[in-house]
Amino acid sequence: MASIKDVAKEAGVGVGTVSRAINNTGYVSPATRKKIDKAVAKLKYTPNELARNLFRNRSGIVGVIVPDLDHPFFSSLVKNIEMQLYRQGYKTMVCNAVGVSDREREYLDMLERNIVDGIITGSHCLDGEEYLKHEKPIVSIDRDFGPKIPIVGSDHMMGGQMAARLMLRDGRKHVLQICGVSPHILANERHLAFQKTLEDNGVRVSTETMDWNVFDWESFHKTALKIMEKHPHIDGIFSGDLGAVACMNMARHRGMEIPEDISLIGFDATSVTQMVHPQLTAIRQNVELLAEVSVSTLLDQIEQKRDILHRQILNVDVCYGGTTKAGPE
Repeated sequence: MASIKDVAKEAGVGVGTVSRAINNTGYVSPATRKKIDKAVAKLKYTPNELARNLFRNRSGIVGVIVPDLDHPFFSSLVKNIEMQLYRQGYKTMVCNAVGVSDREREYLDMLERNIVDGIITGSHCLDGEEYLKHEKPIVSIDRDFGPKIPIVGSDHMMGGQMAARLMLRDGRKHVLQICGVSPHILANERHLAFQKTLEDNGVRVSTETMDWNVFDWESFHKTALKIMEKHPHIDGIFSGDLGAVACMNMARHRGMEIPEDISLIGFDATSVTQMVHPQLTAIRQNVELLAEVSVSTLLDQIEQKRDILHRQILNVDVCYGGTTKAGPE
């Protein structure tokens, strides 16, 4: 296996020049860089990644914390974050928090011990003070830790308004929404906007809550059963994708026609919305862009760049299915 010394000898330059060219740590003339590239290709030289990272005082690893990879939104988010990080030369270490704060705390400890260079977190289990006491790069998805930690999220307020307008266009009079319970997250804004828009137009809105970090299908099924028994006269439901699908199943089991008798709107527009019939109408978060912006923001912190935006809110749109009467305007 060729070494950096072999490359330097082949190119007729010093080892330091080769190092600067490979690591982009200093000026190397175009002619010299061309000779080095040619020598690297000829010798099939592969830089020692561990040595490079030690030289840069980095691990080349980013930690990603999510509540539960069983949830289709978070599995898609992690997939896209990993792809973005890989393109930038980083590896990904995933923490599946599943409601256990000790897992998050251990990953934050890895940040302090330089095992990971930064963390992207989409989990809301651990107390915010645990994050705020760290000085190293962290990016939050949807949870507002204050001015110290950059936040990237979707425009949940717009999403709530979009869902409400669809209910109004369908002529609904008594609508129910399913909310998660977690403080300081952008998702709360969509439920407030949804309720206000409908109530301002004379529509009655009821709310049922679930623990924010519960994502198993049995819990959604039980919630759907409870809703149909407790609110037999509702004609519209707004929920995350899994909750909306569970309610759709329960509504059809009770002989309701969709969308004639009841409108159902999900939030996220994950793949599960396309696996049911009729396809679920849902507000779509742009998960690819969420991943891209989160990664670029974290890497800017790692590179110690200035003027990093604290709050970046991304647009949402509607994916129309057959669970609402209203289509594109």
